[in-house]
Amino acid sequence: MNAPTTAAQLLPELHLREVPAALLDALKARFAERCSTALAVRTQHGRDESSFEAPPPAAVVFAESTQDVADAVKLASDHDVPVIPFGVGSSLEGHLLAVQGGISIDLSRMNRVLSINADDLTVTVQPGVTRKQLNDEIKSTGLFFPIDPGADASIGGMAATRASGTNAVRYGTMRENVLGLEVITASGETIRTGTRARKSSAGYDLTRLMVGSEGTLGVITEITLRIYPLPEAVSAAICSFPSIEAAVRTTIEMIQLGVPIARVELIDNNTVRMVNAYAKLGLREEPMLLMEFHGSPAGVKEQAETVQELASGHGGNAFEWATTPEERTRLWTARHNAYFAAIQSRPGCRAISTDTCVPISRLADCLLESVAEADASGIPYFLVGHVGDGNFHFGYLIDPDDAEERAQAEVLNHALVSRAIALEGTCSGEHGIGLHKMGFLVDEAGVGAVDMMRTIKRALDPKNIMNPGKIFSL
Repeated sequence: MNAPTTAAQLLPELHLREVPAALLDALKARFAERCSTALAVRTQHGRDESSFEAPPPAAVVFAESTQDVADAVKLASDHDVPVIPFGVGSSLEGHLLAVQGGISIDLSRMNRVLSINADDLTVTVQPGVTRKQLNDEIKSTGLFFPIDPGADASIGGMAATRASGTNAVRYGTMRENVLGLEVITASGETIRTGTRARKSSAGYDLTRLMVGSEGTLGVITEITLRIYPLPEAVSAAICSFPSIEAAVRTTIEMIQLGVPIARVELIDNNTVRMVNAYAKLGLREEPMLLMEFHGSPAGVKEQAETVQELASGHGGNAFEWATTPEERTRLWTARHNAYFAAIQSRPGCRAISTDTCVPISRLADCLLESVAEADASGIPYFLVGHVGDGNFHFGYLIDPDDAEERAQAEVLNHALVSRAIALEGTCSGEHGIGLHKMGFLVDEAGVGAVDMMRTIKRALDPKNIMNPGKIFSL
């Protein structure tokens, strides 16, 4: 296991590559006002929700078509200049930072739903479509896209980071729900992977290779997704518990009994207090599970009764049910506002986020030891988790100018990841590696596996221009 990260190591490793004036001239000639070198625009595209900072990219290209992306990548390749895809900037791991300089390709204007194939339960979209936009556009068909990472992220960014979120316990992650892609390679070539068919045994699975590649192998310009019928009945509930352990034990029993719950989210008492202040809610300031049940009216009722009985056996109380969309939205406000509520609870702070995931049987072991360490540290924190699939997140709220606090938060993170890997879990359940988890990837996957990843990267991106400096170093 790598040594704990120190404050000095928290600065991203910068190896800025020259961006020649000839490239900027060529980009401006091709894209006119859609190529910006204004500092404000570059700064906006050179940061995300992580605590890392780096110089902004040299230019931002606003792409409106696949051909735009291909042309921008070809020009960058001709000059050996890095390319960084940009969606909405909601990454938590430094994915968007220009640690080797280069240009940012903003895909937010590529935001059309290209085709809806309701009979086949598929939809094809451009990468700038956000998850809320997609669901707004397909709701009239009686279908929905279930992947919900919390932020209104772009579908392209969600595919690139292999996102999941609150519905993953029932519907899976982006890995299971992306059927095919259109991708611009490092040479500017356009390729297609996968089809609209539900399965294939045709050659290497290039779709799965690109999903989760974090922009390091190509720029995604089109995504074909699975979509699902809206459930006949939906019911949401919250339940408070006397301890985090009681909430976690309830979740473990629920999953092991095979209850087909759609969502089960843990919020600790710190987070409940923060969202109460942020959203003016009146939730009991105790550890809480937020749950959602999908299915037929009879099925939902049976699921809910089973869970309520399990929760009662662990001291669960104050069940609050919601069946209308408005009531469900109110209950889920606590979860979706957690990050921003936490940030506002300590003005000027930044969150050092964690993203471990462990086998469900080891969830209590990993989570409870980590809570004890965080409490003993004295650093303010919040805790939320998609505990139905063993994934949870601490957010350590630190003063970004206090090197000691920052280093202490990283020591906590190091201990947490070490524990998760020892329990046969992972350092990243859904956020990706980016900059923050590069060392942990070696610990988890092993030197041989990471070397194989490097071999793939070199083969597909020999000039190392596709979002370089992320996942691993070359």
